[in-house]
Amino acid sequence: MALSRIGDRSTSDVVVRLRTQEGRDDWFYCHSHILVEKSKYFADRLSENWPTCQIIDSRNCVEVHCEEADFDHFVNFVRLLYVAIDGSSDDIWHGVKNALGILQVAVELGCPQIVTACVNYLEAVPWEEAEEEEILRVIPGMGSQAEPILARLRPVNSSTIRRIFLSAVQFATSSPPSPMNNLKTSAQEQLEYMLTEDDDAPLLSADDEIKSIVKECVKGLFCRFNNLLDTFLFKPVESVSESGKMQSFHCHLSDMSWACQILSKLEIIFEFVNSWVDASDKVLQVVKHASSAGEIIETKLKVIEVTSKVLEAIGYGTVILPTAKRLHVVKAWLPFVRVSKPLIDSVTTNDEEAMELKMDGEMWQSLESAFVSIVLALPSGDQAEILTEWLGNEHIHYPDFTEAFEVWCYRSKIAKRRLAYIKENHGQTFMGFHFYSSNLIGYMHQKIIFANKVTCLCNLGLNGT
Repeated sequence: MALSRIGDRSTSDVVVRLRTQEGRDDWFYCHSHILVEKSKYFADRLSENWPTCQIIDSRNCVEVHCEEADFDHFVNFVRLLYVAIDGSSDDIWHGVKNALGILQVAVELGCPQIVTACVNYLEAVPWEEAEEEEILRVIPGMGSQAEPILARLRPVNSSTIRRIFLSAVQFATSSPPSPMNNLKTSAQEQLEYMLTEDDDAPLLSADDEIKSIVKECVKGLFCRFNNLLDTFLFKPVESVSESGKMQSFHCHLSDMSWACQILSKLEIIFEFVNSWVDASDKVLQVVKHASSAGEIIETKLKVIEVTSKVLEAIGYGTVILPTAKRLHVVKAWLPFVRVSKPLIDSVTTNDEEAMELKMDGEMWQSLESAFVSIVLALPSGDQAEILTEWLGNEHIHYPDFTEAFEVWCYRSKIAKRRLAYIKENHGQTFMGFHFYSSNLIGYMHQKIIFANKVTCLCNLGLNGT
């Protein structure tokens, strides 16, 4: 028996007429035995049980109405009825979008062979983001026959998530060779994403076991960082420079900055902050090993990035440290930061290549606020020492301790009265605290009112009133 071909009018016994409301009308000369064998829809239409089967020519012409947007998919579907689909050739689908359209037609017209072939194809090939969204919109309504397509989008169980998280943490904190930096950075970004609560809940809820493992991994990272610091400090400068240790130093600082983010999300940053404070003097000594201008800027930026996160944790009470350590961290990092900012600003403003290294303005502001908070939490005598040095320093503009100075002046002025009041009423400590708080709030409120009046007067002057 000769092979039947679509469009062969000499052997065809039925016409498939595709029509749209927009007036598109195409005829395809087909063979009833092929249509009946492969499509339930055509089998029903060509059956003697179909209500219009006795009407003249109704069995010789089958009309199929479709939307204009789906017309090409219906055409491709009819042509595929004549193709031997055995899985050996996938180029017949012409991409995900076309295969998805054909699949919808195959489901509608009841063709299991084409449905299976489309599902196998779509389940195996990569999708673009827009294609994935379309699949999510269309496939769920097709029932169990199309479910395999969604396999890659289904959520996995919590034990699987834990395994991949812990494996990624170990890799991200392992300080791999520089050729693997991109892989490490990607792992770090995804770990942070897994713990982030945005429109969806975090992918992982960290328990004590996970927190313990993360802490150990970061502890190992910090240990290698300390060893690197010792390499700088106890080996000749020439050997340090030749071995590319400064680049390794930068990589470790980037890892430390990322570790701060993760530890903060997991609320286990105490040990890291403590270790960084202890290593501060070493870090500041190593920064001096940077040679070229670009290397100096990059080194200072990376160091400040980590330090700002550490100071924020201390300044906002996330990590509680003894007075001596808090005072040390201010005295160690304040001179470095105040000298580094104008240098970084001038270089990154005038050098186009250095613009990529420019530090986020919000980070400078956050760093300044952290310094102020730490200073205000020190004993008043230590505050006075820091403020005296600040008022006589050429870099008085940053960090700006104006707020700390105002609060110190207010506290100092009312100290005797406040303490005397508390002494007289030592059994009513809470009242003394309330008295102090009320006066401080009143003082700050008066300053706000005064500032608002000044602003209004300035605005009136600018408007010519």
